[in-house]
Amino acid sequence: MTNESTTTRANATAAGNVSDDDVVGTFADEAPDAQSAPDAGIAFSDRPRERADQARPHRSIRWTKWILGAGSLLAVSAFAWPFFVGAVPADAQVAVPIVAFALIPALIVALALTLDREMYTAQTVALLGVLSAVGAAVRIAGAGAGGVEAVFVLLILAGRVYGARFGFLLGLLTIAVSSALWGGFGPWTPFQMFACGWVAAGAGLLPRWQNAARRESSGQRMRANLEIALLAAYGVVASYLFGLIMNLWFWPFVVGSGTGISYEATADPGQNLASFALYSLVTSTLTWDTVRAITTVVGIASVGPAVLAALRRTKISLRS
Repeated sequence: MTNESTTTRANATAAGNVSDDDVVGTFADEAPDAQSAPDAGIAFSDRPRERADQARPHRSIRWTKWILGAGSLLAVSAFAWPFFVGAVPADAQVAVPIVAFALIPALIVALALTLDREMYTAQTVALLGVLSAVGAAVRIAGAGAGGVEAVFVLLILAGRVYGARFGFLLGLLTIAVSSALWGGFGPWTPFQMFACGWVAAGAGLLPRWQNAARRESSGQRMRANLEIALLAAYGVVASYLFGLIMNLWFWPFVVGSGTGISYEATADPGQNLASFALYSLVTSTLTWDTVRAITTVVGIASVGPAVLAALRRTKISLRS
């Protein structure tokens, strides 16, 4: 530090106009490099480092979204493996379903570890654990009733409030916990985990409205009703899509050959797609999926406003 700078600092401190810490910060901005300063005892400003620390989460969020999107695309290919078998050499077609069954658990582990890095606070982790336990209890309580999936109500509402990344983790953990407690583990479990993760994450990606008319009670009621209607409509779409993708992975093993809904490895994708659509229509779309959609709509309409308000009173640092 030069004599002129030292004199200026002493005069400013003595005048009482600025604090000693402010002066240190001012001269730290003038110093080109902390390591090149001749006086090793001088304290330099931490503002650049603070700005860098604040930038890391934003970069991490962007990378996490890309990773989640890429992992979801790979998972879609694993679900839809029956339509890709024809593009594989004949001697390797037997290995395609094995690769698909191994890919889904691997993607779950990789994405769970990636998203787990976004759990910045103990409150977020605790909230995720509590909601997973509640979702598991709701799912176990509704087990055995054809098509009833009341857990979809919790997944959609929590995903709406806390965002896609939190919702995706909630879907994974809810199925894992309920399967562990209920004894329902099987080759279908990883596919259910991914599908429920998508259901909750999709709710977090729905459009949001600005609170421009926050002081007007009529505007608040209108936005609340629109939000419930949007979530209910999404619940219907998610219920049917959930049934479709859950049917897709095991369809070739369930139906024997020689029927109008059978899977044929040598058939063209269009023929297999038509057979699958007919199979899903007669086995789940008109029954299980419809009951699930009705249950979800009734649940969101009845408890949605109260649950959304309760969840929004709990502030966490993770948002998508």
